[in-house]
Formats: sequence, C-alpha cells, structure tokens
Amino acid sequence: MGSVRVAVVGVGNCAASLVQGVEYYKDADPASKVPGLMHVQFGDYHVRDIEFVAAFDVDAKKVGLDLADAIGASENNTIKICDVPSTGIKVQRGHTLDGLGKYYRETIEESEAEPVDVVQILKDKQVDVLVCYLPVGSEDAAKFYAQCA
Repeated sequence: MGSVRVAVVGVGNCAASLVQGVEYYKDADPASKVPGLMHVQFGDYHVRDIEFVAAFDVDAKKVGLDLADAIGASENNTIKICDVPSTGIKVQRGHTLDGLGKYYRETIEESEAEPVDVVQILKDKQVDVLVCYLPVGSEDAAKFYAQCA
C-alpha cells in the first residue's frame, strides 16, 4: 500500500503535534496499545504511511521554512515530544482571508510574500488529504481551502 499524501493549512500548535506524532509513532507496533493513538494501523495504513507533502501558513516567521523548523517557530508553544528531521517541505504562503483574527494580528507579522496557487500545488503534490488547522473563526479561509481541495 502507498502513502497518504497530506498537506497542512495552518502550521500552528495542532500541526506541530500532528507532525511530531507521526515522527514519534512511525515505528510503533500495531499490536501494542499506544498512548495518544486509537490505532497505530488503520486498515492497511500504518502511521508511518502519512507523508507530509505541502504546508501553508501566513506567518512571516514560518513561510519559507522547512516544515520541521516551522512547527517550532513564532508563537508555537506545544510540548515537544521528539525531534523532527528536515522534511524537505517548504511552508508556502497561504491566503489570509479571515484567517488572522485580532489576537493573531497583534502577535504575529503577516508574511509579505505573494500567496501561492493552492490548487496547483495540491495537484502537483498529488495531495490525498488536506488538513485544515486554521484558527477558530476562519470561516471564509476554511471554505476557500475546502474548495481548493
């Protein structure tokens, strides 16, 4: 069975936990109980079959970084459970829309880079799953990314 090709929208604390979790559990025994996971294996897929292929954010301190570095950048402060090796996935400038509320605008610097063509990247990277980790209240942005997928 092949991998599940995943793109992440919003490289915040939830994305950091997901990326770390996939790295941490990549060699987990499917027959054992693993804290934090309901299933190490789901059908024919093991945790190690999750392959991150793209990431989007609007934070100037994350855009352009390798995903492994971006998960610890800027205001991210989730618990570190493991080191994540370089992924080769550059965080690309996403579309802001309503994805930066008042709090975020006061705490981060929005990237001045031009937003990328999300649809083309999803096609080029042959993304199977787009994970939306946008801040609560990002209704227009969430709809935009859903339509891109």
